[in-house]
Amino acid sequence: MLKLSAIIPTFNEEKNIEAAIQSVLFIDEIIIIDSYSTDKTIDIAKKYNVRIIQRTFDNFSNQKNYAIENAKHEWIVLLDADERIGEKLKVEIQNIIKNGPEASAYWVYRRNYLLGREIKYSGWQNDKVIRLIERDVCKYNGKLVHEEIALPKKTAFLKHKLDHYTYKDFDSFINKKNKVAQLQAEMLAAKNKKATIGKLLIKPTYRFINHYFLRRGFLDGFPGFFISSFYFYTIFTRYIKLWLINKGLK
Repeated sequence: MLKLSAIIPTFNEEKNIEAAIQSVLFIDEIIIIDSYSTDKTIDIAKKYNVRIIQRTFDNFSNQKNYAIENAKHEWIVLLDADERIGEKLKVEIQNIIKNGPEASAYWVYRRNYLLGREIKYSGWQNDKVIRLIERDVCKYNGKLVHEEIALPKKTAFLKHKLDHYTYKDFDSFINKKNKVAQLQAEMLAAKNKKATIGKLLIKPTYRFINHYFLRRGFLDGFPGFFISSFYFYTIFTRYIKLWLINKGLK
């Protein structure tokens, strides 16, 4: 039977890493690709039979591709530290590997949680990610952020959902959004894009309206307002950072 490797990227994930590892203990090899965490992430991970690879972070694509290249087994489960594989999804993955995969990459829908509540609207209704891949066929496309697998021709969908817990604490949430905004600004600057007053005012406002009203974030209560507000914040911050890069002030 084919064997599996699991890859979990980490940076200061002491609040998440143990539960993430526990959800993939059925997998033959577990790799922690760590960006030199300064908290207890590595100490916690060492309690389990895992491979720990530390690499200086440059971007999300390179980090994950490096781990993929170092995986021992042909088939890989990709898992973020804030994601969990439940029993039904576990059995489904095991059956695919046992019976022989029919695709080279598998999509999975995510069940998202924020501030203790499942998010059913706010633009997250159909959130899906690639999480089961054939190592020698699938690689990330080099984007600095919101990295994507360069997909093979043959893909399929898993039937069961992946649980995604998006919030550890407020400071971590802010830090993550700031990192995303910085990388997005760098991508735009590389394409010679310019920050304008129009983009600073219109784009963030539209995203708030889109997620809170058009995508019915208001039905998610305060978490829906929280999500919509942080889309506004991330985009506004992105263009502030782009303006600083344009002016050579980064």
